[in-house]
Amino acid sequence: MNRVRCPPSLACFGLAVLLAAAGAAAAQPAATARDATPPGLEPLPEITGDADLEPQVTITRRKTETVEEARVNGRLVWIKVTPVHGRPYFLVPDGGEYTFIRRDSLDSGLKVPLWVLFEF
Repeated sequence: MNRVRCPPSLACFGLAVLLAAAGAAAAQPAATARDATPPGLEPLPEITGDADLEPQVTITRRKTETVEEARVNGRLVWIKVTPVHGRPYFLVPDGGEYTFIRRDSLDSGLKVPLWVLFEF
């Protein structure tokens, strides 16, 4: 029986083409099966946020600073002041109508202690 020998690079190329064709054929049915929904399932309803709970942000740009005011239901929640030169800061209402507390961030500063109870 006569055998035909081909160079190793040609054999590797043929094997690569054969594997690529087999992979493409195997991948196509999986993609269509993934797109099909099983019977009896309904799509999830779209969840929309409550417009009353989302803050309304008003941005005012001036020569020396940018002021952002956030209001929820018409009530002022915070003011962010971003100077042209310097770090931004927040003004948070302090119970009164026209009194504010200056903060570097909206972090409350409350640090809850955490302890490791169990480790596995």
